[in-house]
Amino acid sequence: MVSLSTGSDAWWATKTGPQITREGDGYRVTFFWRDPAGVASSLRRVWIYITGVTDHHQNAVPQTLQRLPDTDVWQWQTLLAPDWRGSYCFIPSEHDGDFAPGVFIDGAPDRMALREGWRKLLPHAVADPLNAQSWKGGRGHAVSALEMPDAPVQPGWNAPAKAWSPAHLVQWRSARLGNSRRVWVFTTGDDDNTDRPLVVLLDGQFWAESMPVWPALTALTRDGQLPGAVYVLIDVIDTAHRSVELPCNPDFWLAVQEELLPQAHALAPFSDRGEKTVVAGQSFGGLSSLYAALYWPQRFGCVLSQSGSYWWPHRGGKHTGELEEKIACGELTPNGLKLVLEAGVREPIILRANQAMREQLQQAGQAVEWRQVEGGHDALCWRGGLTSGLIYLLQPQS
Repeated sequence: MVSLSTGSDAWWATKTGPQITREGDGYRVTFFWRDPAGVASSLRRVWIYITGVTDHHQNAVPQTLQRLPDTDVWQWQTLLAPDWRGSYCFIPSEHDGDFAPGVFIDGAPDRMALREGWRKLLPHAVADPLNAQSWKGGRGHAVSALEMPDAPVQPGWNAPAKAWSPAHLVQWRSARLGNSRRVWVFTTGDDDNTDRPLVVLLDGQFWAESMPVWPALTALTRDGQLPGAVYVLIDVIDTAHRSVELPCNPDFWLAVQEELLPQAHALAPFSDRGEKTVVAGQSFGGLSSLYAALYWPQRFGCVLSQSGSYWWPHRGGKHTGELEEKIACGELTPNGLKLVLEAGVREPIILRANQAMREQLQQAGQAVEWRQVEGGHDALCWRGGLTSGLIYLLQPQS
């Protein structure tokens, strides 16, 4: 009889990722990691970074897996809500000083020291080798997927990866911005008329390469949930350019309208009407999407903003950002836009900023479709919100 003693090859062969068991109103989740160096390993910690649970957004004390004595097994447990969804990664470390002592104060970790510690550690993160659903996250490190049994359906994301036609990859050389970047132009449906919808996706490199959106869009179009459309995915170039161009930058959006959209239109014609144009983005991209619609509503009439950074530019606790202030004083008057705002309950600062923005928009007379998800600042949550938001926004106006 094959031994199933903890840490044996036979025991590891039974592991296919985190173990999920029902407990009370939620689920107990046990994470496992196999030490490649075995019992003689010099590792001191295996940090676990779970978006919305142990990440810096929670201002929570860092958590590490614990080694089971005399084995190559590291493990850690937590309780999660039945509808929770998110990504996680492991960070093995041989050091004792990865974080400053001030972060290990229950209830009141030093926020800046916590962020700095994770900033240094995350480039060394590894995905869960037991989990087949892994990818390169938005911050550049490897992550793996986890969802509880009652997590909401994510339209289109179960489609076969090969069921789509290639996108046009073009180079956009911007005279206004003084730079060059990749842009993907992707079409769905058989109709190539000039009145089909346009969808602009910010952080396009992520949706083109890290978590390709093509199969989901193709499947949803084939099933009649989305109309045939043209999708323009804009690369951010790098973090430095993203931090300058996406937060409320008029030159970026003037360049998109004057330079990029004509170039994309020559490849795949689309409507020039605002009510048939969606701008979609996450984090700074969510902020940027609403900014574009507020300043150029005749061109960008539909917005899908996920985890929008509406605190900008007041990092450090103030949740009223520039856009909200301009709406409140009447400098911007939103009217007739079609808006979806989404945020996660496990990204508290951004959640409060989005709730404040929703209230300000509503007070100004603008209708808002509000969606709150059981998750954090996480592309695994955003991907479902992206497709369900597009389904809502691209339906004909009543």
